[in-house]
Amino acid sequence: MSLPSSPPPRRSWAATWRVYTEPASLRMLALGFSAGLPLLLVLGTLSFWLREAGVDRTTIGYLSWVGLAYAFKWVWAPLVDRLPLPLLTRALGRRRSWLLLAQTLVVLGLVGMAGNDPQQALTPLVWCALAVAFGSATQDIALDAYRIESADTERQAALSATYQSGYRLAMIWAGAGVLWLAARSEAAGLSGYQAGAWRMAYLAMAASMAVGIITVLLAPEPQPRPQPPAQGLADWLHGALVAPFADFLGRYRWQALLILALIAVYRISDVVMGIMANPFYVDMGFTKDEVAAVTKIYGVLMTLGGAFLGGAMALRWGVMRVLLLGALLSATSNLLFAWLATRGHDLTGLIFVVSADNLAGGIASAAFIAYLSGLTNVQYSATQYALFSSMMLLAPKWLAGFSGRFVDAYGYQEFFVGTALLGLPVLLLVLLAGRVRPPA
Repeated sequence: MSLPSSPPPRRSWAATWRVYTEPASLRMLALGFSAGLPLLLVLGTLSFWLREAGVDRTTIGYLSWVGLAYAFKWVWAPLVDRLPLPLLTRALGRRRSWLLLAQTLVVLGLVGMAGNDPQQALTPLVWCALAVAFGSATQDIALDAYRIESADTERQAALSATYQSGYRLAMIWAGAGVLWLAARSEAAGLSGYQAGAWRMAYLAMAASMAVGIITVLLAPEPQPRPQPPAQGLADWLHGALVAPFADFLGRYRWQALLILALIAVYRISDVVMGIMANPFYVDMGFTKDEVAAVTKIYGVLMTLGGAFLGGAMALRWGVMRVLLLGALLSATSNLLFAWLATRGHDLTGLIFVVSADNLAGGIASAAFIAYLSGLTNVQYSATQYALFSSMMLLAPKWLAGFSGRFVDAYGYQEFFVGTALLGLPVLLLVLLAGRVRPPA
């Protein structure tokens, strides 16, 4: 079955790559860093910390439900989209004021996580992680709207690629950086888990949010979109809560169900597998420095390459074709982890598997973000994009909560094969969604 959508007009490769040097693209690089920093600190890197502290895999899997804050951000997205903040909105504008508020909450949550030891009391750490996740999800709402309103549709793939680049650079710092700082902060002569080392690492992460805060203060506010005046509270609530969803359903009608189904499962293979990745590395005997170097630096650089390649291919060949390629590569790469599970502590094998998996993930992410951006109406950009990106995470994050229990029962090899099989229905949905014509 072929995708009928026609590719955009041909342009030279030089003109294609030049889009990455435009001011809007460069701003998204820095803001992407701010968005990417908190995610690993409440999911991936936190799972490494918890496993080293002796927390069992089943509990780690359930604690991944902290990430459901990202899946439910559509609930408060209408407020971020329409509600002005006292003093801040007048000084900074609607998008930047919400960005600054969200970034402040992330900083406070990270400081709280740094002050708690999961070996002594797990609950306070979880509450602080929830605060970070809520602030990070709110930042994502405002940032997605800022990105969509900063350039035309043709450049959204490029903006998503530079956003992904900043995001992945932050993940290097929030992944490799945390592990490196924790390893260097360990007291000499002592072995095993040391809470103080993780405390110093997380305080450094809180300080690193200054990159996003400074960018927000210096960046221009997008041209505000005109909103019809509200005739009372009921009219305002209708415009904020009902109109964004009614607009999407009205534009796509019955095809909206197909689009939403694709959004809900597109990244399911990666998300479900990712929760157990760090416990897997710990259990295979890889050290902090090995995991930092291979998975958090080299692997993320491969993701950056995939993101830029995916963005360029989307500009040249069209989003839907790259979306299909990304789905196929993402599911297939999980089988490589099943192979690695049979190898034990094999550093060369780890490099090979991480390279292939992260390159595939970068291509898929760039195409998927461009696809979601193209679905939004700029009049409701924050709310609609939050709905799409929330649906992307809801089912995968819920299912990922049981990943530790599955590994405890059946082992890593069976788990990775199962996550690859989860990606098969995605291919069919992409082919069907490729037949959906954009509304006039």
